[in-house]
Amino acid sequence: MTEHAASGNSEFPEVVRLARDLIRIDTTNHGGGRAVGEREAAEYVGAYLETLGLTPEYYEPIPRRTNVSVRVPGRDRSLPALVVHGHLDVVPAVAEDWSVDPFAGEIRDGMLWGRGAVDMKNMDAMILTSVADILRSGDAPARDLVVTFFADEENGGVEGSTLVVRDRPEWFAGATEAISEVGGFSVDVGDRRAYLLQVGEKALLWLRLVARGAAGHGSRVHPENAVTRLAEAVAAIGQTKWPVRLTPTTTQFLAALAETAGLPLDDPDAIAGSAGPAAAFLQATLRTTANPTALTAGYKHNVIPDRAEALIDVRVLPGTEDAALADIRRIVGDDIEIETVVGDIGLETPFSGDLVDAMVAALGRHDPDAPVIPYLMGAGTDNKALSRLGITGYGFAPLRLPRGLDFTGMFHGVDERVPLDALVFGQRVLTDLLRTY
Repeated sequence: MTEHAASGNSEFPEVVRLARDLIRIDTTNHGGGRAVGEREAAEYVGAYLETLGLTPEYYEPIPRRTNVSVRVPGRDRSLPALVVHGHLDVVPAVAEDWSVDPFAGEIRDGMLWGRGAVDMKNMDAMILTSVADILRSGDAPARDLVVTFFADEENGGVEGSTLVVRDRPEWFAGATEAISEVGGFSVDVGDRRAYLLQVGEKALLWLRLVARGAAGHGSRVHPENAVTRLAEAVAAIGQTKWPVRLTPTTTQFLAALAETAGLPLDDPDAIAGSAGPAAAFLQATLRTTANPTALTAGYKHNVIPDRAEALIDVRVLPGTEDAALADIRRIVGDDIEIETVVGDIGLETPFSGDLVDAMVAALGRHDPDAPVIPYLMGAGTDNKALSRLGITGYGFAPLRLPRGLDFTGMFHGVDERVPLDALVFGQRVLTDLLRTY
């Protein structure tokens, strides 16, 4: 086993130690092919799987962008396999903004802190230890599990799951369903606790806006200023209020959440707002969002550049991509060029079927009387890539969270952290599911 895998002490549960070790392996992904790489984390995962008597396979289509997968034989191998997957990369963290070293895996106040504690090295550790619990007991999962850890998810999977699905489809032979991140966690609705089960995700449009003008001296009168043109376009997008537009999933989500909160169905944003700190996260699931995220222009204080660029993160409801692009074209005007850097499909699956029933039942066995509510996630996962193989994906990384914790606000945020007892709860629920479904 690697140096990382051997570290830690037994005063913490194994799921906590693994998550901490993974956080300590820097897998920062800046996007656009600029990444530290996932190789060491993939080797850590592979070494752990080998201790369970499994033989993982690696795929590194691009140097250091390493993916790892293993098939765990089930008790009934005639059943369709279930893919259980995570990603090993994380978004960048500016250490000066954090209360702790984002890659130290510090444990304090009953929480594990660090980049990846929420997205998604917590779930990676839960997957590994759930498989370990089953195999070490001499048992097997109910069906074959395809346990896979991808590279590059934080860049839309361009150098990760997209290439794995294209070049290693045999890894997923016989699989029809998948579970991964950003679902199965709890939110507080009034004085009740409820769990959100992810049955869909928005489509992805990462756009580059380009404004052009004439270069010149910074002191002159200059109406053809590319920076000014870009700034006007970016401000227009950032200030646009996108209307609520419901889908079958969000209609069902609102009805269930309103019933739990005791609210009428006439104000979707108010209903989503009943989920406390998760309000903004859930309100985003009801509409298109378009957020400027980066600006690039110029090279000297007194030189007006002839080109200025902005990056826009657009997430749209499944099937509305063309309409959203047309809206953005109208908002920015004809003088701005629009390039699609990364585009990917949206997903939406009915809140029904044997796997959904099994996930709901597993949560119910460990937290009785807490309702489970379907929702459509505002972001995306590697389930998009797996869907090209006909695999239906869900978000199920179960966590019972303390009241008032802004868990959803820590995705890509500062001081990312997860409660230790939530990790233990999640491991137990996930083990239960994999043992029984």
